[in-house]
Amino acid sequence: MLSFLSAPCLDGFSLLVLLPLCAGVFLASFLDAIAGGGGIISVPAHLLAFGDLPASYALGTNKVSAAIGTACSTARFIRTGCVRWRLFGPAIAFALAGSFIGTKLQHLTPDTVLKYLLLAVLPVVAFLTLRDREWPDGPGEIEPRTQRLTVWAASFLIGGYDGYYGPGTGTFLMLVFIRAARLDIRQAAGGVKVINLSSNVGSLVTQLLYGQVFLGVGLAASIASVAGHYWGSGLAIRNGGRLVRPAVLVVLLLLTVKVGSELLFPDLWK
Repeated sequence: MLSFLSAPCLDGFSLLVLLPLCAGVFLASFLDAIAGGGGIISVPAHLLAFGDLPASYALGTNKVSAAIGTACSTARFIRTGCVRWRLFGPAIAFALAGSFIGTKLQHLTPDTVLKYLLLAVLPVVAFLTLRDREWPDGPGEIEPRTQRLTVWAASFLIGGYDGYYGPGTGTFLMLVFIRAARLDIRQAAGGVKVINLSSNVGSLVTQLLYGQVFLGVGLAASIASVAGHYWGSGLAIRNGGRLVRPAVLVVLLLLTVKVGSELLFPDLWK
């Protein structure tokens, strides 16, 4: 039985490697559909599964399941009328522009500076999230022009963060859309999914062009990703703030652990 599990099956990977990877992708996708931040789990899962192979292949293959799974949850939010296209259509362009600039800056400055800044900012964000026991399921009062500017500016700035470093991008967008842009939780989540899907597809196309994707492994993990995104998006649509708020706190905690471990034990992430 063990020899069967350890025999190569997809792109030279065995079931002993693929099954834990798919479990990690499912958990990451479930969390991502609710509050963003799935990459905090799925990227380490791919790095662990790929062992001594170059990290670029793990990151590229991760984008296959991320893009396909996000497409599933995005379609569900669109079908239930949770995406305001006049607001989030332009936000996609701002996020992609910010991501491009952030990627350029990544090659000019050390990301250690940003990691130390995150360690200072994350506890503050967590405190603000914990301050209110419940998040309102309905939209708040805000002028349409102010709401548009807030959403587009956040998409550009956090898109820049996504290109520069990345983990927790969807969670930060969710927090700004709910707290500053006064969107209800379902519309905020729908907007985050649209923006994330665009960036995931763009990144996946780039990785495919560079040949840094194990397509068989990515498609196998996509089954788990679709399941996680479908289940998670359904719970988010039905339960709103009762589920999204605690999920955001989990993502913030995981991101703090990730950033701290990268600074204290950098060899673990190479």
